[in-house]
Amino acid sequence: MNIFPAIDLFDKKAVRLFKGDYAQMTVYSDNPIEVARDFEAKGAKYIHMVDLEGAKDGTTPNIDIVTDIAKNTSLFVEIGGGIRSMETVERYLDAGVSRVILGTSAVTDEEFLVKAVSKYGDKIAVGADVKDGYIAIKGWLEKSAYTLDSFFEKMQKIGVKTIICTDISKDGAMRGTNLQMYRELSEKYSLDIVASGGVSAIDDVRELRRMELYGAIIGKAYYTGAINLAEAIEVAK
Repeated sequence: MNIFPAIDLFDKKAVRLFKGDYAQMTVYSDNPIEVARDFEAKGAKYIHMVDLEGAKDGTTPNIDIVTDIAKNTSLFVEIGGGIRSMETVERYLDAGVSRVILGTSAVTDEEFLVKAVSKYGDKIAVGADVKDGYIAIKGWLEKSAYTLDSFFEKMQKIGVKTIICTDISKDGAMRGTNLQMYRELSEKYSLDIVASGGVSAIDDVRELRRMELYGAIIGKAYYTGAINLAEAIEVAK
């Protein structure tokens, strides 16, 4: 299993939200490139990034930070947040990003999703953010009509390879991740599933590894010191 330490970007800073709430934001670093270099120094091969401003309004205000990390580290960079056009996909890929994550647009604009997957294949991932059993959109502020299962079925049919699946109720809460949900999804679908939200102790990493998931995102637990990143990377192997 691959470990994806995470940087959420807001106003060019590394921040974390509590359960997706923009009003409950903690700034952890004014220098995201330093954070990314620390990930790399601890043995990380991947980095998961979200532009929280982009997620709200569909812009790319932090693309220079993302580009800096893509160009000046050896990390596999994936980025999500407000990617709603082929032009934005291309801007990120041209900037050296390895994979872009479609969230709201994967739910609301099937034509765009199909076009992106058809052109870029596994460089396109989809974010499935779960709130009360339904997929949430627009920076987690709205619930869509898709249930978790109906969305996974559709993504598999379209040919999406990787899904980053977040239980919003667990995100940033430091109370463990939704192991049952990931177990059920991994048994039902042949997608590469990345667990996100609530991975807050080394035991979470161990349990997800036993399911043979493709990956797990570590966010707040890294910043608070609850998980030693180097140890998590070893356990995930």
